[in-house]
Amino acid sequence: MKLYYSTGACSLSPHIALREAGLPFELVLASTKTHKLADGTDYYTINPKGYVPLLELDNGERLSEGPAIVQYIADLVPAKNLAPANGTMARYRLQEWLTFIGTEIHKVFSPLFVPSTTEEARAAAKTRLLGRLSYVNEQLAGKPYLLGDTFSVADGYLFTVTNWARPTGLDISSLANLTAFMARVAARPAVQEAMKAEGLLK
Repeated sequence: MKLYYSTGACSLSPHIALREAGLPFELVLASTKTHKLADGTDYYTINPKGYVPLLELDNGERLSEGPAIVQYIADLVPAKNLAPANGTMARYRLQEWLTFIGTEIHKVFSPLFVPSTTEEARAAAKTRLLGRLSYVNEQLAGKPYLLGDTFSVADGYLFTVTNWARPTGLDISSLANLTAFMARVAARPAVQEAMKAEGLLK
């Protein structure tokens, strides 16, 4: 399989999932600025959406959108328990979290990476983010991961987007459960490997 990624982008989530799953894969850097691969290939010819992540399967089929990709990865190795079994309420809880992270956290961070965003819009985004992350902080009370005692692909996604707090100047130090969660996930060997491979850790 090939994972098309951009350093530190939301593609870190499926990158972590692949390493947690122990599956063989190839990393392909796709610049979100130039939309070109290292060999000059126009990334739009591979993914018409132009953004990462994209997972190319061994049969050549391509899957886009992070929440779909991480569930696909998890289902390849059910013994790793990266996602609850399909059809269970626990699986719908996972999808509930993936949707919330994608729409209420990931997307709200987006304007903070755009230089033309006004200070007023930045402040509004940060206020909204702190509200959403405060909710997550409450949900993490008394448990190590979003679904309880077991790490899931939703945790990898939450870690990825919450990691953007520092470069965007969002102070989450008051959210004790969330900061403890971030340290816990950061210490996982698969997460360390993914971050090193992307040059995010030395």
